[in-house]
Amino acid sequence: MSPTQPVRGSCLDAYQALLNALASGQFAAFEALPLGNQVKLADPLAAYAFELEGADPHQVPLSISPAFSSAEAAGEMIELYWQALTRDVQFSAYETHPLTTAAAELSKLSDFRGPKANGVVTPTTLFQGNTPGDLVGPYLSQFLWLDVPVGTLTLVQRNRVTVSGDDYMTAYPEWLNIQCGVPPTRANAFDPTLRYLHNGRGVAEYVHRDFTYQAYLHACLILLAMHAPLKVENPYTRSLIQGGFVTFGAPHVLDLLARVANASLKAACCHKWLIHRRLRPEQFAGRIHNHLTNKTQYPLHEEVLKASALSAVFRTYCSYLLPMAYPEGCPAHPAYPAGHAVIAGACTTVLKAFFNESFVIPDPVITIPDGLALVPYKGDDLTVGGELNKLASNIARARNTAGVHWRSDGIEGLKLGEAVAIGILTDLRATCPEPFAGFSFTRFDSSTITI
Repeated sequence: MSPTQPVRGSCLDAYQALLNALASGQFAAFEALPLGNQVKLADPLAAYAFELEGADPHQVPLSISPAFSSAEAAGEMIELYWQALTRDVQFSAYETHPLTTAAAELSKLSDFRGPKANGVVTPTTLFQGNTPGDLVGPYLSQFLWLDVPVGTLTLVQRNRVTVSGDDYMTAYPEWLNIQCGVPPTRANAFDPTLRYLHNGRGVAEYVHRDFTYQAYLHACLILLAMHAPLKVENPYTRSLIQGGFVTFGAPHVLDLLARVANASLKAACCHKWLIHRRLRPEQFAGRIHNHLTNKTQYPLHEEVLKASALSAVFRTYCSYLLPMAYPEGCPAHPAYPAGHAVIAGACTTVLKAFFNESFVIPDPVITIPDGLALVPYKGDDLTVGGELNKLASNIARARNTAGVHWRSDGIEGLKLGEAVAIGILTDLRATCPEPFAGFSFTRFDSSTITI
């Protein structure tokens, strides 16, 4: 079929063929699927992959994603429109920039589940995550700014970022081609100056190019270099003769980061492909556009149809489509949960299990508004636990800022990743020859657990 003129019956037949392939779990069944154009499906068979450590990926539960017509989905979509409109606003300017329009609109929604202060969304809580530590100190975690010691090298976290206004898929023909698997005809435009992350566009590009556990590998290397104390439960913190290395030392935690990262993705793929199959925000926005331009009708919640964010997008782009940070739009797999979020949940859980969460990070920093330099941060103490939680939220939320995920994709994804890591740590606990009382750490819901 033509990528610009999809036939409804053919689309339904293709989706049924996908469901049949998913039910079969067979490589050959996926190879026989009709492909709209050149873009391939992103590893649907990962939904059937097993793990030999921890819980089986298919047995880790996840809440049902918000319904298409719900007030919660409407609230998440309105937030995404605002995040797209404000990608170029510096995080440090949130208090003074006229973002109060976004905060005020989100505050009035009937089922918006982002953080609030005294019952309302404020510039301080705007676009923030829900984990303990998110609202303490700067918007971004120290682990996204501090230098990363890598052996004899030092990695300075100045990033290649895209230029202001580098948005895509705001015109309907371009949007439709991407939905039909046509590769993008445009590419990101990059700022020639490397910068520290300082706005939504920068963090969106960070999670566009990062490898799976990059941010948490960096965090671990930073913690090791600053000699952040290990948990008191670690058997070698009390030994006068022995030191941890292969077990309970740096090689141990570094290895676990990679192991839990991939295991968490298997659990995510199971939920994405076999259970929820939630559509992406860019596709939801296409339904809004077609609804409001009278091409068809969808059961959309009235709050999203009346949102001032929607009007602001239309004034700028003459469409109701969601401006995307990536030319290719969303990955070719369902939205719920977010892969970046499940990895974040798993890897930060491992780091919290090994390192003393209450240790205060020495010499914290904050970027200047244009991201060209770091300066000392003066404010509330920033702890390892709080900054790890914030790192997890920053990475999950950055995918929302790009337009490829929903708030609940990230919130529930962190929980799923945490559950996967707990399962693997539980099995690991049983293999330890040392006298060990167990891994203890603070969960994302603020409760404590000992494994």
